[in-house]
Amino acid sequence: MFGVDISSFAIAGALILFFLALEMILGISLFKEEEGANSAIVPLAFPLIAGAGSMTTLLSLRAEYAVIDILIAMILNLVVVYIVLKLTHVFERFLGQGGIMILRKMFGIILLAISIKLFMSNLSDAIKDLFPNLNL
Repeated sequence: MFGVDISSFAIAGALILFFLALEMILGISLFKEEEGANSAIVPLAFPLIAGAGSMTTLLSLRAEYAVIDILIAMILNLVVVYIVLKLTHVFERFLGQGGIMILRKMFGIILLAISIKLFMSNLSDAIKDLFPNLNL
């Protein structure tokens, strides 16, 4: 409707994932947390599981993978997320604060690598759309 192609969404999603990964790795806050009545109502995990970042990630992945692959990954992810959320207190006791910080940084690096891959693989498509006469 707006003339925005899937590679543009993939690049935007890659940038969001990049900044989320930087937050995880560096332990800083780049995104403003919303305060007020809504922040008390919405569970803490909801924006991470089904928020704007998740939707952007789905659109970004759609640029690279088949729909069936994404659906299978989503179903497997839902099962893993359910199990992890149910056993959060067990993981916290087992890992401790230090272990949780190590995992956060490790998954931040993985997320950073995914974001760079999405960005690089879709950048050439976006450049070709902008400059059709350019040979890459």
